[in-house]
Parts: sequence; structure tokens; C-alpha cells
Amino acid sequence: MFFALSVALCVLIIICSAKDTEIRNASKPVRLFTEEELKRYDGSEDGQPIYMAIKGVVFDVTTGKEFYGEGAPYNALVGKDSTRAVAKMSLDPADLTHDTMGLTEKQLQSLEQIFTGTYKAKYPIVGYTSRRVLNEDGSPNRDFKPEDQPHFSIKDEF
Repeated sequence: MFFALSVALCVLIIICSAKDTEIRNASKPVRLFTEEELKRYDGSEDGQPIYMAIKGVVFDVTTGKEFYGEGAPYNALVGKDSTRAVAKMSLDPADLTHDTMGLTEKQLQSLEQIFTGTYKAKYPIVGYTSRRVLNEDGSPNRDFKPEDQPHFSIKDEF
């Protein structure tokens, strides 16, 4: 599984390098997170960073601990990909998922605005969810092309 994650990340970096020559240097290595790994960063452990994913992009929201830390109002969103919840502005457990099927055009526009205007503008990107670039069995998705993903912009993500 680790090898598949490494290969998938290399494929993503190569694709991104070919598409965008102005890649920003990350202060930490960008990595892929499985759902299990992302759960470790849910704000429940003191001293651990707090991570949240939207559209498969993992953000370090630790500086917003008063919003995302344990017992905070938006703690339900962290430690997972909460794309649907952000789009719907919902904390309903059923919406705490990456799934965007059935969202309205207005909700998708809201998602894009919040993703770009809030999260990308305010929080560092520390990685991506493995779901974005791997098949269910953990093998690299050779057909994955970031530019083909709905509502996805590769620019400025690194």
C-alpha cells in the first residue's frame, strides 16, 4: 500500500509539474492520506495538528483550533474529507463525506467559493486524500487526471 501511495504521489507531481510551472514550494512534503490516517488528525490529541480535507485536498487547520479543535463548533468536519458538508454548510453526520453526488449548482458554487476563498487562502495544504489518485484496491489510478475532475483547479494547490 505504501508503494502504491508513493507511486501515485509521483504520478500526481509529474502531472502537476507538466501542467503548472509555477508550483509553490511546500514547507513540508506533500503526502497522500488514507481515510484511516486522516482520522488521526481530528483534534482529539493535544500537540497533534488538526487536518481537514475538502475536494480531496488536506488542509492543516490547526491555527483555527478554536473552531476545529476538540469540543469546538466545527470539530465534526476534521479528520475526514468533509466536502459535502462544506458545500451544504451542514454538520449533519450524513453530510460528512467526500461525496458530491446530487448537490445543486448553488451548493457546488458555494463549495468552490469556500474552498478557494477560505481554505486555500487561509490554511496550508499538507497533502491529498488517497481517494483522489488511487483505485479502491490501492493501485495507482492511471486514468486519473486532475484537470478532468469536476470542480477541480490544479493551479496554486502546491
